Amino acid sequence: MSKAMKIWLIVGASLILIGCIILGGAMSMMKWDFTKLSTNQYETNEHTVTEAFQGISVHTNTADIIFARTEEDACSVVCFERSNEKHSVLVKDGTLVIEISDTRKWYEHIGIGFQTSKITVYLPRNEYDTLTVKSDTGDVTVPKEFQWRSMDISEQTGDVTCYASVSGSLKIKATTGDILLSNLSVGSLELSVSTGRIKASGVTCEGDVSVRVSTGKTNLTDMTCKSLTSKGSTGDLSLKNVVASGSFSIERSTGDVTFDGSDAAEIFVKTDTGDVEGSLLSSKVFMVTTDTGDKDVPKTVSGGRCEIATDTGDIRIRIQ
Repeated sequence: MSKAMKIWLIVGASLILIGCIILGGAMSMMKWDFTKLSTNQYETNEHTVTEAFQGISVHTNTADIIFARTEEDACSVVCFERSNEKHSVLVKDGTLVIEISDTRKWYEHIGIGFQTSKITVYLPRNEYDTLTVKSDTGDVTVPKEFQWRSMDISEQTGDVTCYASVSGSLKIKATTGDILLSNLSVGSLELSVSTGRIKASGVTCEGDVSVRVSTGKTNLTDMTCKSLTSKGSTGDLSLKNVVASGSFSIERSTGDVTFDGSDAAEIFVKTDTGDVEGSLLSSKVFMVTTDTGDKDVPKTVSGGRCEIATDTGDIRIRIQ
């Protein structure tokens, strides 16, 4: 290494050390509160809604969305939001509409922020017709205190947590965000993620359940439905105590399929390299094929059809 190069390395290291000392001194003066470095300005705005409405529609970008019960007679919407990225709140055609109004210039999208925008909707009643949510990175939480006729939530990287029952259709779509459902009843259920995970437990569905994933894992526990359809690529599917009066129809590429005390009148499973294994609750007429994988299934001759096909995946099924 040349002498000049050594000098430049020493100078560079010295500048880095000086910068660290200055940063440490500045943060010490601010008591290591990194939020004070934020270039984004936030404010809290509260909206009181006195008009009657039956449905709710929310369209936002990065704000978390929370629904909460209030003992007050009127609905209120509290928005903790950026000063140049506010939300409008109004009732239109019987629907409470909450929408983002982004007035930022292009250069204002560049900044440092350590806080998260939040929309809290305080509702005076327990039952409403429709809930529609469209968001990018914000999380959505719907507590069990509410009941809906239909629900349609679309997310990008935000997570969706739902404990509320829906008498009609419940649709949730996320890209990299996770979906969590727990202890609820629905008319029909459609869940879709790309790399996010799906976890549903204690779900009673009168109609059909549809689950679509790419690489995300799916765990379904203590669920009843008419039929279950699931398609995916590399995402694993685990069914524990899942019972369908109709059929299971499952497709995976490299994702594994695991049954744990689950059953349906008819079962159809197709994978490429994914394994299919676990336990069913009743006898089946097994029709299984695999190219290079191993297979081990009961030699029962009664019950509904159970067709399982893999390429290199193993097939191991037993009856409880």
